[in-house]
Amino acid sequence: MKPLRLRCRTLLAGVLTAGALVPISLTGLTQVDVLSPDQAVRFRASSEGGRLEYTISFGARTVIETSPLAMLVDGANLGRDIELGEVQRQRVRESFPWRGVHAWATNHCETAIIPVRQLRGGLRYTLEVRCFNDGAAWRCLIPGGGERRRVPDEATVFAIPSGSTVWYHGLGGHYEDVHRRRAVADIPAGEWAAPPLTFRLPNDTGYACITEAALVHYSGMALQADGRGGFQLMLGHKHPISYPFRLRYSNDVERVSQPASVSGAIVTPWRVVMVGRDLNTLVNSDLIPSLCPPPDPKLFPEGMHTPWIKPGRAVWKYHDGGQNTFEDMKAFSAWAGELGFEYHVIEGFWSRWSEAQIKELVDYSRQRGVGLWFWKHSRDLRTPQARADFFRKLSEWGVVGAKIDFFDHEHREVIDLYAALLEEAARHHILVNFHGANKPSGEARTWPNELVREGVRGMESSRLKERAQHDVTLPFTRFLAGPADYTPVHFGARRGDTTWAHQIASAAVFTAPLLTYAAHPATLLTNAGVEMIRNIPATWDETRVLEPSAIGEVAVFARRRGAEWFLAILNGPEARTFKVPLSFLGEGRCQALLIADPPDNPAALRVEKTEVNRDEAMPVKLSPGGGFIARFTPLGKH
Repeated sequence: MKPLRLRCRTLLAGVLTAGALVPISLTGLTQVDVLSPDQAVRFRASSEGGRLEYTISFGARTVIETSPLAMLVDGANLGRDIELGEVQRQRVRESFPWRGVHAWATNHCETAIIPVRQLRGGLRYTLEVRCFNDGAAWRCLIPGGGERRRVPDEATVFAIPSGSTVWYHGLGGHYEDVHRRRAVADIPAGEWAAPPLTFRLPNDTGYACITEAALVHYSGMALQADGRGGFQLMLGHKHPISYPFRLRYSNDVERVSQPASVSGAIVTPWRVVMVGRDLNTLVNSDLIPSLCPPPDPKLFPEGMHTPWIKPGRAVWKYHDGGQNTFEDMKAFSAWAGELGFEYHVIEGFWSRWSEAQIKELVDYSRQRGVGLWFWKHSRDLRTPQARADFFRKLSEWGVVGAKIDFFDHEHREVIDLYAALLEEAARHHILVNFHGANKPSGEARTWPNELVREGVRGMESSRLKERAQHDVTLPFTRFLAGPADYTPVHFGARRGDTTWAHQIASAAVFTAPLLTYAAHPATLLTNAGVEMIRNIPATWDETRVLEPSAIGEVAVFARRRGAEWFLAILNGPEARTFKVPLSFLGEGRCQALLIADPPDNPAALRVEKTEVNRDEAMPVKLSPGGGFIARFTPLGKH
């Protein structure tokens, strides 16, 4: 049942209006507290000593210790020599359709509009804070009008409590690195971290995650360790230039190393700290999409449910053998139809075909219920005309989606390109998958035609041999920012130290509204787990993270689609045995299809069927790098 839609009151105070800020009186406050609706999360802004600082707490726990909140414009630090003004507050309550982890999102927060004035010079700007039951977010709004261009920068610090454990990866490969686990005290100065950065609070008192939301007309954020337990916010022009960018855009290196300028008002993205007592809270957080604008009804008349926007599963010729010929791709579409998959993603070799061949393949695929996606290099779509021509041709041919690759940086010009591509694609009713991309920041709420983006070390990484630990870290790190195109499920050497059961279960753990399988479709059809593979959906109505889930050790997910539940488990490098209570099931008995690790054979499956009910517990025995997946269908409904 859909939850009731609650009215969201418009936040008028302190927001940008015609390039300026609504005037707010100043009273010289030295401290402002913003509390979440349940009073558990507290964001405190202070101006003691004339320096703008903040602290975040969760109950009795400190999540972010007192840290500088530093906004810079043209090199001037707007967080020094300041006073705070009278606060205007609002409460937001709304729900909206979402996809991936669950079908409906809840936006319930307390908002504070805090005026800030520099005592010398009198510059006024606004700090906007929102506190949710599962975190806090803030942004700065600096007035400005006309054509004058200014250079924004930030030096805000996130001071993580001593005794915390941090999971993060660097900027090597541009968001395609492997996470490491470290005590915060052991992270050396200068170390880079690509958000989202997840950490466990001291004494196992909760979890938190640092990232950003509503990244629009602004450079992306990364983090750099200060060697004292803090991470400083760094914008795109300061990021190290990674290998893929140098490879593909060597002539652009100097340009993206320069700070981006902004004309008119400056609105930063939301700086986000998610918090929760457990991993289930983090995985189910709606904080990021809640901070993003809803879709334009002119482009998306029914929002997320606009008819041409359809999540689904896809076959893909890239990792698992076969030829790239036109006839081979017809076979792939036929196999996709046999699997019941909705899509077929085709790499760049489609450009060698004639228009007649393309139309033939589109028609052939459509007859089998399969839509086509075509790959394209982003450098070929940098101009408005190129974008318009490309998406118009896809629409004329009947191609439903575009896989656009090789962005490799977070400079403002690259971020602007994402939005321009999504807008033009929407005008032609084209779905989008971004590869070689940065982390998501809630764009899919504003642009629901973005089904997924990469920004992850996925199955394309053939050299990743220790994949098990990587896979059980990602659900609680990278996937907290949004869906990722990992391209899961491979039964060959690419699976590294994981089992076949692990591979199939990963399709149900890794959230991807465009769920693209790495394995050859003929291999999927002949696999003993094909019945399960046919039935794993691309989106979920409900997700629960169950015990004994632990970052880097094991991920235990119960996920519901309609009346059916799936229990999907990924194991790390150590063998383990436990029981999972089935209390998440509904009333009555269910037929259960089970796939597990057979003893001493990682390249095989144990498949069985049984009947269970919610009063039982499922015994699970996992090999090193193993997996388990069960599908529960209420009797009489399968």
